[in-house]
Amino acid sequence: MAPTDAEEGEFPRAAGILLGLGLGGFFDGIVLHQVLQWHHIATSAGYPPDSVENLKFNTLLDGLFHVVTYVFVVVGLIVLWRAARRRHRWWSSRQIVGTFLMGFGIFNLVEGLVDHQILGLHHVNETVPREQWLWWDLGFLAWGAVMLLGGWQGAAAAPERAALQGQMAS
Repeated sequence: MAPTDAEEGEFPRAAGILLGLGLGGFFDGIVLHQVLQWHHIATSAGYPPDSVENLKFNTLLDGLFHVVTYVFVVVGLIVLWRAARRRHRWWSSRQIVGTFLMGFGIFNLVEGLVDHQILGLHHVNETVPREQWLWWDLGFLAWGAVMLLGGWQGAAAAPERAALQGQMAS
């Protein structure tokens, strides 16, 4: 009986996706929330950044958001580490890049649909006139879809070397 993919140590796609989710969240939180200050978690949900109290509340929510993205990265690293310590095929760089992009794209799509559109907690760029917010939100969703599809295509097309790598030393 031939060994299964799991027994032969295929690339742990879940690790790459988790890392991409975390890195996507870090990008959003660091670049959009802190550096550009385009929005915070609840700036469209009744807590605009027009008072110290609202900024304190949004900063707390931004921090909790970063905790979640940090957990995604840590769990992704644990999954990757555990898989790397087992006997496995040589992994293609396209696998990690593709699954990172998939995770980042999934982050943008979920965040863009849930937080921006369904819950209306905030929008991508709240520094522009309100009638432009939807265009920024749609661009964010399109960016996420391109990353997800491009990552999926890249990860699926990644060649894996047939030879198994030997058991790694502890």
